[in-house]
Amino acid sequence: MPVTFFDIGATLADARLGADGSLTLSPRPRVLSVLDDLHGVRQGIISNPGPGEGAVERAASALREAFPGRFTDDALVRWGPKDGREIFDAAVRATAGEGVPAAAPDECVFVGEDHRERAFAGRAGLRTAAHPVFTRAALEGRPVFWARIELPEEQGLPDLETVVGETEVVPVHIASPLLVLAMASTRGATALEEAGFTVDLWGPVEDTAAFLVRDDRPAVRAASVFGRVADELAGPAAPSPLPLGPAPGGVYLAAPADAPVEDVHPPGAKPGHTERLLPDPALLSRPGEVRAEGLVAGPAGPEPLESHASEETIAAVLAAVTPEVLRDHVARISGVEPLRGSGEDEGLLVRSRDASAADNPRVVEALAEYFQDLGLRVRLHPFRWRGRRLFNVEAEHHVAGADSAVLITAHLDSTASSGRFVDANGDPRPYDPGVDPAPGADDDGSGTAAVLAAAECLHALLAQGRTPARNVRFVLFNAEEQGLVGSKFYARAAAAADDRIAGVFQMDMIAGRQRGSTPTVEIHTGSSVPGPVVGASDALGALVADTLPVIDPAVTSQQLTGPSDPAIGRSDHASFHERGWAAIAVSEDIFSADGGPGTGTRQYHTPGDTLLDEDHSPRFAATIARSVTTTALTFAGL
Repeated sequence: MPVTFFDIGATLADARLGADGSLTLSPRPRVLSVLDDLHGVRQGIISNPGPGEGAVERAASALREAFPGRFTDDALVRWGPKDGREIFDAAVRATAGEGVPAAAPDECVFVGEDHRERAFAGRAGLRTAAHPVFTRAALEGRPVFWARIELPEEQGLPDLETVVGETEVVPVHIASPLLVLAMASTRGATALEEAGFTVDLWGPVEDTAAFLVRDDRPAVRAASVFGRVADELAGPAAPSPLPLGPAPGGVYLAAPADAPVEDVHPPGAKPGHTERLLPDPALLSRPGEVRAEGLVAGPAGPEPLESHASEETIAAVLAAVTPEVLRDHVARISGVEPLRGSGEDEGLLVRSRDASAADNPRVVEALAEYFQDLGLRVRLHPFRWRGRRLFNVEAEHHVAGADSAVLITAHLDSTASSGRFVDANGDPRPYDPGVDPAPGADDDGSGTAAVLAAAECLHALLAQGRTPARNVRFVLFNAEEQGLVGSKFYARAAAAADDRIAGVFQMDMIAGRQRGSTPTVEIHTGSSVPGPVVGASDALGALVADTLPVIDPAVTSQQLTGPSDPAIGRSDHASFHERGWAAIAVSEDIFSADGGPGTGTRQYHTPGDTLLDEDHSPRFAATIARSVTTTALTFAGL
């Protein structure tokens, strides 16, 4: 008798951890209908509840609450790490019951989004499915492929969404109004073709995950980009990636579980050249578009900030967001000063915030505690990357009756992947995130510090008796350096929960300014996603541009928008564009107008990205942070 085992996090449900340790699970789109369709098939769980006392009981309770009456066979609910085949072998043995022999491994199906875990399950002999939508296909031995879906001019994304929602197709990326990358079974492909769409199947999904890799060289063909990536991943026993055709600014590819695409850095690569793509049946719905339409439909063009930023708000921002405050925050999270003054980590100097580094979870814990001390509601959003359990940190001031939330964001992780390292013999060696320093004072310690200072500013305004009209949410994303992974998971879950987001203000590298250069701020609003998000993001960017001269008349700004914005898809704001929400990224001068290097830090992704870097300017960071904070809090109704 066949048995299906499901992973929980990101596959069956999105998870959130409260400051009190409580766990909440919210079923993912189409999951409940899939489980109903599998009525009569034995269903179990293989999931990692995380470390700590009571983790299993907490996860089991959350599972029962989110999926009442389901997964009731305790023998088929297996808790533990999925870092090898052992837990899958044990799950197959557990299918035996009184008078019932154990199922054969190939009668069992493991359904999990993590391609690394699917590879372990495959080694144990189980069939696998990359998404619950394909569970039936796996049970019946039908393959699932990577597919490029072309839309005819007379049909749009809403038409495609209607068909996708009824068949075995899961989108992973919208390249344009005429092209979508997806996973599809042959049954799903046939349904699409019968509806008038063109489908090109490129190869089996199996234990692969999709990426978009960009190349900053002019007039580079997709085949050349793929060849460069494949060459860097090549090795005696290295699995080869699968090309999936041209993508906006580069190439799509599917990488096997052991192929670290995120570690490939083409020569001259600008920030954010690799984007991890996540499957989502609801990707085409873009819930943020309704709110973006409302923003665009407002008064024609935003008025100068002086006319709608109160003197009290500006004064509070100037008092709370100072060069000294930003420097102190950066010092603690980049290893210049202890992360905490007391507690278990007292005296700890952070060596690296890399997603693979031991200090990453310590920084997460310290940041969450800091927000909590400001009286904010704190939640951690767990997700998995390369077998590690990582967290985004969210802190919110909730306003009763608010119609939406304003997000002030940055990414908390760091990397030194572009640094030069040598072994004991003095020979060059690759960056090792487990041992090498990655202080990330500018990228993105500066943005993280700015978010903390913005939270302090809100705290001061609340103490004065002022209240915003919208919720104000501070979010620090993890694993941005691994292809925007943290913000991808966050935005996908927010869309599934029908989160009401009015706008996102992302700060990514705001302290870099080379001595003697003109202080220049980049405001990135461009998006490859068509629709209201374009105009709405431009409107938010214009607000920040109007704010800058109020804060510092000597600063020059350039708003980069439209399809030529070089930061399209390259920072965490892109994860919100993908869902239709208005979002901008504000940074130092990274992309110069002529395509060469900007006037920001020259220590990008190196161990030299420290507070002592001659290009690191807390004063310049304060100008940007003050401008963004003033704009965001004003936009929130303060």
